[in-house]
Amino acid sequence: MADGASPAAALADLPALDAAHFLAPDPARLFVAPPSHPPRILLLYGSLRPRSYSRLLTLEAQRLLDALGCETRVFHAHGLPLPDDAEASHPKVQELREAMLWSEGQVWTSPERHGAMSAVLKAQIDWIPLPGGAIRPTQGRTLALMQVSGGSQSFNAVNQMRILGRWMRMVTIPNQSSVAKAFQEFTDDGRMKPSAFYDRVVDVMEELVRFTLLTRGVADHLTDRYSERKEDAGKRAARAPGAEP
Repeated sequence: MADGASPAAALADLPALDAAHFLAPDPARLFVAPPSHPPRILLLYGSLRPRSYSRLLTLEAQRLLDALGCETRVFHAHGLPLPDDAEASHPKVQELREAMLWSEGQVWTSPERHGAMSAVLKAQIDWIPLPGGAIRPTQGRTLALMQVSGGSQSFNAVNQMRILGRWMRMVTIPNQSSVAKAFQEFTDDGRMKPSAFYDRVVDVMEELVRFTLLTRGVADHLTDRYSERKEDAGKRAARAPGAEP
């Protein structure tokens, strides 16, 4: 704020702003007593192969999250139809959407294919509508991103998923994991070997839990938007008795 300027004076200098729907952050709403339940984390992965390294990495992440005190669910996409190739009432679609609403945070893990995230992972995200009635299934939830590669280390898949996370209005944590030559990083029984890659996965899961605890109970305030408040007020006014058609 300019020296000596009051908030009222600053508002007066914003002629394009609808002050009735402009709210300053409320510090009191950013500090809440932690709920009694553990952080609820949903994990998605992007390959249906019998030996899927994205699934093995996801299960390793689940074990870490369990050890960090979380309640976890892994969604297995076998049987999930392609987006728009079935009704939203399909059991696998309903399972996925219910898990999205249940979660407070999520982990998305994809293989990199043709320099991009996999269609299997993208199909899961595409079944989730940005608005779901009055409820946004992803808005305000935390998100951690990981990828596996068959060759040298790359970040194409996590970068694409980061764009998706922003589009789905999720709180995507800064850290991420990219496991190169994933076929070398797991034992025959599917456990991840000790390595710098494994250490990074631990880092990412720790950070996800911290961000989830930090934002739980305040996500609605963090993602409350001036433009949406203004739009909602206009819709309510249009529906009010006596409103012009």
